[in-house]
Amino acid sequence: MSEQEAQRPGGLSRRRLFGLVGAGTAGVLAAGATGGVIGHATAGDEASGPGPDDAVPFTGRHQAGIVTPAQDRLHFVAFDVTTDRRADLVEMLQAWTAAARRMTAGRDAGPVGAVDGGQYAPPDDTGEAIGLPASGLTLTIGFGPTLFTGADGADRFGLAARRPAPLVELPSFPGDQIDPAISGGDLCIQACANDPQVAVHAVRNLVRLGAGVVSVRWSQLGFGRTSSTSTGQTTPRNLFGFKDGTNNLKAENDQALDRFVWVGDGDDGADWLAGGSYLVTRRIRMLIEPWDTSTLAEQEQTIGRTKGAGAPMGQRAEFDPVDFEKQTDGAPVVPPTSHVFLANPTHSKTAILRRGYSFVDGSDGLGRLDAGLFFIAYQRDPGTGFVQVQRNLRLDAMNEYIRHTSSGVFACPPGLRDRDDWWGRTLFQH
Repeated sequence: MSEQEAQRPGGLSRRRLFGLVGAGTAGVLAAGATGGVIGHATAGDEASGPGPDDAVPFTGRHQAGIVTPAQDRLHFVAFDVTTDRRADLVEMLQAWTAAARRMTAGRDAGPVGAVDGGQYAPPDDTGEAIGLPASGLTLTIGFGPTLFTGADGADRFGLAARRPAPLVELPSFPGDQIDPAISGGDLCIQACANDPQVAVHAVRNLVRLGAGVVSVRWSQLGFGRTSSTSTGQTTPRNLFGFKDGTNNLKAENDQALDRFVWVGDGDDGADWLAGGSYLVTRRIRMLIEPWDTSTLAEQEQTIGRTKGAGAPMGQRAEFDPVDFEKQTDGAPVVPPTSHVFLANPTHSKTAILRRGYSFVDGSDGLGRLDAGLFFIAYQRDPGTGFVQVQRNLRLDAMNEYIRHTSSGVFACPPGLRDRDDWWGRTLFQH
């Protein structure tokens, strides 16, 4: 019997139940931004690992949802901690872990479930995922700088001495239009799945379990992954219509991940974070209407790749190497102000693992789409990762078409070692 089957009353997982029912009835952004090339897809997304309905293991050396093959949907939420009692926070984290373990296995959030309890007690699951499979759900938790030290400098939960040096708010960058109301947070949850309802269900139940301890600060829905985190995945396109994440770091390159993504033993004294990673989020508004009136030549010069094949300028295929020395009529084929030129690891001297998503959040009130990229990046140190890359992009031609409106940085602890482990144990038990 599988782990997910053993955890459900009666020994039947939600995913297996779905399958049995089915059997009975039916018989930052632009292409090649950062990261090292490990390989590329040849067989399509179906070769990248578990099927889209399968469960992703919850325990392991690293948290799922980082190098896990990027799913198609996102629900990201940041929380403020409203309690001043450390014990309440620990108890909630333990309850969250138990619920996350069940939901990622394709089961209800609570041991009783949405419909099997008493008629006069609130269900311990909200019920909107009844009949749905696990859908590759991953839940990834992170801790923000303000969990350790409040805005007033107070050591809120006896954790100030445990805050790793790289966990600081990101600096301001030229052109930022950051809205504090949709930035920061004491905690975050990244829910990724191949079914939007499964991701939303997971976040909703964690919010329910956190009542009285945390409150939602801001959240973001995303669709259509904008980068590949596995060599088995094809390169997706962003809302500018270009292939995105061609040169992203990939799960199969352990050496590159150890160097650029995973926190190592002894890194800045953050012993509790070894095996974890730092998460940077940026909500990037893409000015769709001006972009759509630009010529194809201007778009390609801005990105530094062809729009059709995704090849570097002057090359023929997507994965051809970028040739920064090649010239035509005395001018570089890859423009020095293009996104590819400035973000390439050759010039940024670093790499980050990106797994962002597109968003469309209605109108901006002026008759234009409020659309863009919810940028997500994991790295070993934000100061030498995202911050370095972003500083290199100060002359990026793409800046004419984008605005950064939200920002967050979080420390994501290592994975859970066994069934008794819980989110934050390495931080709180010392």
